[in-house]
Amino acid sequence: MSTQQLPVKGCAGLDLRGGIYLDAVVIGAGVAGLYQLHRLRDMGMSVRAYEAGSGVGGTWYWNRYPGARFDSQAEIYQYWFSEELYKSWQPSERFPAQPETERWLNHVADTLDLKKDIQFNTRIASAHFDEENEVWRIETTEGEKIVTQFLIACCGMLSAPLSDRFEGQASFKGQIYHTALWPKEPVDLKGKRVAVIGTGATGIQVIQTIAPEVGSMKIFVRTPQYIIPMRNPKYSKADWDQWSSRFHELKKRVRETFAGFDYDFDAGPWEEKTPEERTQVLESLWEDGSLSLWLASFPEMFFDEAVSEEVSEFVRGKMRERLGNDPKLCDLLIPTDYGFGTHRVPLENKYLEVYLQPNVETVDCKKTAITRVVPEGIETADGTVHEVDVIIMAVGFDAGSGALSRIDIRGRNNRSLKDQWQQEIRTSMGLQVHGYPNLFTTGAPLAPSAALCNMTTCLQQQVDWITGCIDYALKHGNQVVEATAEFEDDWVRHHDETAAKTLVVKTDSWYMGSNVEGKPRRLLSYIGGVGNYHKRCDELARDGYPGFQMH
Repeated sequence: MSTQQLPVKGCAGLDLRGGIYLDAVVIGAGVAGLYQLHRLRDMGMSVRAYEAGSGVGGTWYWNRYPGARFDSQAEIYQYWFSEELYKSWQPSERFPAQPETERWLNHVADTLDLKKDIQFNTRIASAHFDEENEVWRIETTEGEKIVTQFLIACCGMLSAPLSDRFEGQASFKGQIYHTALWPKEPVDLKGKRVAVIGTGATGIQVIQTIAPEVGSMKIFVRTPQYIIPMRNPKYSKADWDQWSSRFHELKKRVRETFAGFDYDFDAGPWEEKTPEERTQVLESLWEDGSLSLWLASFPEMFFDEAVSEEVSEFVRGKMRERLGNDPKLCDLLIPTDYGFGTHRVPLENKYLEVYLQPNVETVDCKKTAITRVVPEGIETADGTVHEVDVIIMAVGFDAGSGALSRIDIRGRNNRSLKDQWQQEIRTSMGLQVHGYPNLFTTGAPLAPSAALCNMTTCLQQQVDWITGCIDYALKHGNQVVEATAEFEDDWVRHHDETAAKTLVVKTDSWYMGSNVEGKPRRLLSYIGGVGNYHKRCDELARDGYPGFQMH
């Protein structure tokens, strides 16, 4: 790889105001941040990553709650820039748990010698664009000042937890744990009365994991979830050698599919199959124990309500069977008011069976919502106080836009990104926002990012595009890159037109920002397909980045 020093602006004659100068700053040291640091450093730029945690990993640093594991298969939840790196780490199973994933990302950071250029335990408080000098002036929460030409936000899609959700949380006499802020120290739940609030993908992992050890568990259910049982075989060296031999094939494949996995909608058109053939496809993918039932069965379920209902009823039948057809539990835990796949679909392991345990009680939050937390536990709208020792909050995130909105980012004319996104969430392909020159983003809204994408596929592609754009600008004597208003308008229009054809926009979920009061409603993730998005990005690069003004 090239290590040529590019003609960046530099700090000659620039008032640093007591700070330091870097050619580029990367926010975050997760999957995207590590790779972005590697790419920019390899270009010969002076670059540093700033990370709020004490170690690398991003999502896999913060989310260390019981049962945390990813649901993209290990063979494709990977970096693709180095076959040697791919082969140097052998996953223990198909869907490794958080501790192993964190170790893997440390292995990547150590192999590439990245940690020397990462400043840990540092949170970025503000980033203001200095129009006169065309640089970003950054300040940390500790008051450290940094001046940089390029600012690349790799803050994560699900990294702004909704921690302060209920009145009275500070009054609780027991312990409150947030899944996305789980302590590093062991948490002893053995024999305790535990409440779990939330039954999304995270809540499901927690519930099924702690069920054998708690004294009793009260599960507060508001939105039921469709599920797919995870099949998670162990991987031997021979298994990994086999996957490694397919490195180049998999690398190409994940860039072309709908969701960045190695599987795609290859079953053929729904209308051309008999009912028996459709069921056979669904049964086969159900048994596969991955997200393929969702992202590689029939795309018609995203558009056609009749197809959606048939696929949804297939999954409901599987769930009813496991719940013993208990009318109360089926009514509470099986969705009927939205279709399979229009919300995030979790993988699980004996999750539904937890509700059959005698020490487990459910609280229907649609009928009796949580009103407040009191010293003894959780009070619901019917006046009941549910007394517990521990409250586990799996209540979700301000997805997509939340991490950037929590930083005071100001572009041209002192415009505030937080204020803008409180009115309307918009970006230029999730790569830039008009009015914020030299600010690049990964995992941002309106890219295939917050949902419907294998994250390593999409984040790497965005990092590669950003790196290529910066490289192109500098080699052509330009110091500033900014998406035009016209380009952004066109992309937002295309994004919305694509989303409007689907059933996803007709449902309420974090995909649409519905879980955050007052958040503008827009599908946060581009749903036109990862392969199509990659093709569009490649065309922009090939044609000299039309729609991105450079000078």
